[in-house]
Amino acid sequence: MSEKKDQKEHGAEAAWIRELAGILEETGLTEIEIEKDNTRLRVSRQGGVAAFAAPPPVAAPSAPAASSAPAASAPAPTASHPGAVKSPMVGTAYLSPSPGADPFVREGAQVTEGQTLMIVEAMKTMNPIASPRSGKVTKIIVSDAQPVEFDEPLLIIE
Repeated sequence: MSEKKDQKEHGAEAAWIRELAGILEETGLTEIEIEKDNTRLRVSRQGGVAAFAAPPPVAAPSAPAASSAPAASAPAPTASHPGAVKSPMVGTAYLSPSPGADPFVREGAQVTEGQTLMIVEAMKTMNPIASPRSGKVTKIIVSDAQPVEFDEPLLIIE
């Protein structure tokens, strides 16, 4: 019976790897790492795939997951805005190239397609977020050094 359980778990892991690889393709990321049920999985285009069990952290998170639910359960109307530029990854958004530097863009600024709007740091890699189109930045939704989720609206370009 334990062999069938092992085969089922390996099948689930393979499906998980395929799903993460699909996310890499969709988003253009070079690697992604996720932890679930004390298993950490990293998928990378450059370095292959590595999966390993990780012991739980010494200090467990003190805040329950429900504490962040009120903020997440009230999606801003900007999420469905046709001009919303969304995060292609989970990470930390930075509005300027370095601390104390001027931001890449400000509300009201005209931007051109391909112009860097901000940076999302993921796994110690700085990923520039390029403007998908030309237009005017009407709203910057995130603040500097704010954690962001995949597909979370970052700003609005009209």
